[in-house]
Amino acid sequence: MSAVLPAPGSSRTAALQSRSLNTRQTRSGGLASLGKYREIIIAVALFLLFDLGVLVLNFYTSFQIAEDALGVNLSGRQRMLSQRTAKALLATDAARAKGLPAEKEIEELKNAVRLFDVSLKGFQSGGTVPGGDGKPVVLHAAHGARAVDILKKAQDIWTPYQERLAPVLAGTASEPELQAAVEYAKANNLKLLGLMNELTTALEAVASDRATTLRMVQTGGIVLALLNFAFILFKFLRRLNTSDAAIEAANEENREILVSVREGLFLLTPDHRLGSQLSRSTHELFGRSLLPGQNFFELLSTLVSEKALNDARDYVQLLFSPHVKEQLVQGINPLAEVELTVRNRLGQDTTRYLSFHFNRVQEDDTVHHLLVTVQDITEKVELQARLASERQRSQKELSMMLKAFETDPAMMRAFVERAEASLLEVNDLLRSTSSATSEIQVLKAVDGAYRRIHAIKGDAASLGLEILATLAHQFENELQKLKDSGAATGDALLALPLPLEDLLNKVASFKALGRRKAGGETQSTEGSTQALNATLAKLAADVGNDCGKRINATVRMSSALDMAADKIDLVREIAIQLVRNAVVHGVEAPSTRQASQKPAEGQVEVNLTRDENSQWQLSVRDDGAGLNAAQVRQRLLELNWYSAEQLQGFSDKQVIAHIFKPGFSTALATSRHAGRGVGLDLVQANVQNLGARLLLSSTPGRHTEFKICFAA
Repeated sequence: MSAVLPAPGSSRTAALQSRSLNTRQTRSGGLASLGKYREIIIAVALFLLFDLGVLVLNFYTSFQIAEDALGVNLSGRQRMLSQRTAKALLATDAARAKGLPAEKEIEELKNAVRLFDVSLKGFQSGGTVPGGDGKPVVLHAAHGARAVDILKKAQDIWTPYQERLAPVLAGTASEPELQAAVEYAKANNLKLLGLMNELTTALEAVASDRATTLRMVQTGGIVLALLNFAFILFKFLRRLNTSDAAIEAANEENREILVSVREGLFLLTPDHRLGSQLSRSTHELFGRSLLPGQNFFELLSTLVSEKALNDARDYVQLLFSPHVKEQLVQGINPLAEVELTVRNRLGQDTTRYLSFHFNRVQEDDTVHHLLVTVQDITEKVELQARLASERQRSQKELSMMLKAFETDPAMMRAFVERAEASLLEVNDLLRSTSSATSEIQVLKAVDGAYRRIHAIKGDAASLGLEILATLAHQFENELQKLKDSGAATGDALLALPLPLEDLLNKVASFKALGRRKAGGETQSTEGSTQALNATLAKLAADVGNDCGKRINATVRMSSALDMAADKIDLVREIAIQLVRNAVVHGVEAPSTRQASQKPAEGQVEVNLTRDENSQWQLSVRDDGAGLNAAQVRQRLLELNWYSAEQLQGFSDKQVIAHIFKPGFSTALATSRHAGRGVGLDLVQANVQNLGARLLLSSTPGRHTEFKICFAA
């Protein structure tokens, strides 16, 4: 049996929901049986694990013993080779003394010397050596202080031995050289043989130790397996005797949780009656004592209107219909906020707001009950009321600061209209999403608000309205905290109206100032072309100063005032964001530019033209570092958007396209001008609203140019 638990509520609420359903699951068997015998299952798993561990250790130790056996065999061969070397040397000396050819004896000497030398090096450092059958085998270096000491002594004897044998092996040895080799062999042959005997004994001792270890591992494994089997038997018998006590303990925990949980909790049957268990808070929230089996809608009839009661009946009926998707109807819950008057402990009538949430308790395709969670949301409603009263705050401080601004009245008025409309749009978006339960829906709303606030920030910065730009940036910080929290819910949006209301009030002050400055002017134009060009040029210079860059901006928006009114705002926002992007991400720092044989002053060009076919083209070009696909790939990897394997399947064009994705930025730190990943997302949204085409060209180290083409 499974249940979908409600999103709201405390952790104790979730614990109660889980515990109450576990009792039902215990009766039905299934998954509860696995939990019931968990310790036995773990013990069986450990039993298998022990067996596997013993097998692995057996295999590993046997493998080591096989290696040791190889070492013992080869060390025995070293004894034979030391004697074979001496014998071949003496045979060579005897042949020469008789005046006979010694080629056969020298060849035998060569083979013995070569095989002894390569085997000795193998024992010292490891390597591939000829085996007993002549085939190459891997010989691991001998371990242990004793073996290393024996090999060192053997090498000390063998090195001079090789030096004396060298002319003999080459067939150029004089009689004195041959006699020197023979004398050395006679003097050290027994020493070398003794050392090889000692090496064999040392390696045999290591092999014997490992064989003993293998026997101990096998014995220990058997003992552990027997102990584990005894444990399994003990646990199984104990579980049979204590299962009833465990169920009773679980029921007792249910009762304790129902007493302590702050939310109202109860099950609703298909005939709309309360279940047998109700949390203590349920009675307090309803302001009366409730009884199991009471009709839920009879209780509601005294609390809500007739229409709300009928809507609640229909809603509950939908939830009991298994073919209806539960998540799809959560948003139409008519009991999400219910106002009622209850009598408190002092006997006084107080207004309280309750929220009812319903979740199915179902098995297969049958809905057996609805789990009802009742929460007191009075504080939330009162908070919303306080937020409404904040709209009346005084604008005195901001009005005094605005007197210092000398902005073209027409441009100021147009900005205020745009900002006010955008902020109201954000407010409506947040309000409509505050009751959402889907994190995806909430994040989508946050991204939409992000674009609007970012546009206001860029617009304010272009007019030199630093106070508004700063407030917008602070609002972006709150939005970013919500995105980074990992708990983006509709309730979390309730904290945002405060900074939003602050922005609206500040914009209202600008609106009043604009009316005073404009006087009797009734013109609603965007402002002169000259003022628009100067605004964008000043924006480029100001952003450059903030970033420590020198910028020379050339702006030619000569045809802007001939454009349709509904497109002017979109084009202006695109131009502002692309200019900021060009300065922050495109143009390099003066020292970097000079190192690349470029002028210290970066060039940014903005052009708006219209051809004979009434086709508009906005272009923003900079002579900066250009777009680097490798850098974008690395940033995508750092953000954990894709794995390295996934990025290998992307072309450079596909990688570059991610600069328009919300939340993506190549900036390593967040500032007023970069790091949010919103600017180019806003550009793309406005391009879509224009029905335009966006063309991007870039040459690494030379330039980047954005072109937006659209119809009049």
